[in-house]
Amino acid sequence: MAAMRVPTRLLLTAAAALAARRALRSPAGRYDLTGRSVLITGGSRGLGLALARECLSRGANVTLMARTAEDLRRAQERLNAGPRVHTVTGDVRRDGDAARAVQEAVRAHGRLDVLVNNAGIIQIGPEANTTEQDYRDALEVNTLGPLRMVRAARPHLRGGGRVLIVSSVGGRVAIAHLGPYSVSKFASAGLGQALRAELAREGIVVSTVLPGLMRTGSPLNAPVKGQVRREYALIATLAALPVLSLDAAEAARRILNALEAGRAETMIGGPAAVMRAVQGAAPELTASLMAFAARLLPGPAGSDRAVTGRDAEGPLTQGNPMKRAAEGAFNQRRAHGRQPGDRET
Repeated sequence: MAAMRVPTRLLLTAAAALAARRALRSPAGRYDLTGRSVLITGGSRGLGLALARECLSRGANVTLMARTAEDLRRAQERLNAGPRVHTVTGDVRRDGDAARAVQEAVRAHGRLDVLVNNAGIIQIGPEANTTEQDYRDALEVNTLGPLRMVRAARPHLRGGGRVLIVSSVGGRVAIAHLGPYSVSKFASAGLGQALRAELAREGIVVSTVLPGLMRTGSPLNAPVKGQVRREYALIATLAALPVLSLDAAEAARRILNALEAGRAETMIGGPAAVMRAVQGAAPELTASLMAFAARLLPGPAGSDRAVTGRDAEGPLTQGNPMKRAAEGAFNQRRAHGRQPGDRET
C-alpha cells in the first residue's frame, strides 16, 4: 500500500497543477497587435528599432522613446510609416520622463495598450576594471527603468494591456566580463516574474524574454573597459556570427510572438536555450565552464576608463561585413561620437 501512495500523490499533484494552469490561462487568448498602441523604450536603434518594424508590420502604432533626438529622427525616417510612428526624447532613469513618454503615447495614438521595456546598457570589461558605479548604472537602466515605466503606464494598461521586459540569457547564466549587465538582467528577470504575479489581478499580462546574442550592431555604442581593443574585437565578432547570434528581425518576430501568446518567460535563440538548459541540469559544470572561459579572455588594464566600441575599433572589426551591415540596418552609426553608456539595446 505504501508503494502505491507515491504514484497516487504524484498523479494528484500533476492534475492539480494542470487544473491551475488552465484556470490561470489568459481568457482572451492570443493577443492581436492590430490597431494597438505600443510604447517601446530604447526604440531608436538596435533591437528596439527591429521591434518597432515588426510591430508596424503587425498593424500596431508605435511610440519610440530614446535619449537622443537625432537617433529618433533617423529611426522615424527609416520606418517611414507617417503618423503611425511617434517619438519622444526621454531617459528611463527619470520618473518625469517615464510619465511624459506614456502621456505622449496616449496623446499620439489615443491610448496605450502595450509597453515594451527594451532600453538597456551593457558594459564590457573584466571585473578588475569594473566599478561599483558601473553596477549602479546598469541597475538604474536595465532593472529600475522598466519598473518606472510600468508604474507610469499601469493606469492605462489595466483591463487587458501587456508588458514586455527584455532581459537576457545573461539574466540566467552570468557571463564573464559582463558582470554589471548580468547582475542587472538577473534582477530584470526577477522583476518580470514579480510583476506578472502582481499585475494579473488587474488584467495586465507581463512577459519576459531572454535573448542571446543578436545581430543588432549594438557593441559599437557600448562602453568598453580593460584591454579595450581586444575586448571589443571579441564581443563585436561573436555578436555578428550567424551561428552564435540571431538575426535581429527574426529575434523581434519571436519576441513579439511570445508577447502575443502571453508567455511568462521565453528564451530567444538556440544558443540561449542551450545555455539555460545546461545551467538548469548541471549548474556546477556550467560554473566550471564559465570559469575556464574567463581565463581565456583578455586581462585587466591599468585604467578603469571606458571608451565606446566605436573608439576601440581595429582592422578586424572595421573589416567585418556582417557587423557593419547590422550597424547600418539598425541605426547604430552616426556622424558624431557618443559618450560611454549612451546606448539602447
